Amino acid sequence: MRRGQLSLSLVEAAVGTVLVLAVASGFAFGVAGPDGSTAQLETYADDTATVLADESPRHGGTTRLDEVARSQASFERERAALDRRVDRILPANLLYRVDTPHGAVGYPVPAGVPVGERTVATGYGRVTIRVWYV
Repeated sequence: MRRGQLSLSLVEAAVGTVLVLAVASGFAFGVAGPDGSTAQLETYADDTATVLADESPRHGGTTRLDEVARSQASFERERAALDRRVDRILPANLLYRVDTPHGAVGYPVPAGVPVGERTVATGYGRVTIRVWYV
């Protein structure tokens, strides 16, 4: 072995140690959570509103949002279906609330968390969609 050269075993041991430390620090410190900004949340709310505003109604009206805003009876009839549909549209790490003139589906909005919001005007009133990280 020449002077000034490291043995291959020593290099492998150093690389292995760095790799183990990197993995261990990943577990110790975790991954970064949501950044707290509302830009992505606004996008989720906007996308959800767009999907619902473009969907055909199940029973009457021009769109799904128009149908749930039409009357108390139509809201009550469509409440569970709307809740399931919004739950399927959004990623699992988000909670939501959809407010209509006749009631709401989803979860109460907690105080102090970033919230994305989109309001859509229908022929029967405004429907507001709010989303936030779990």
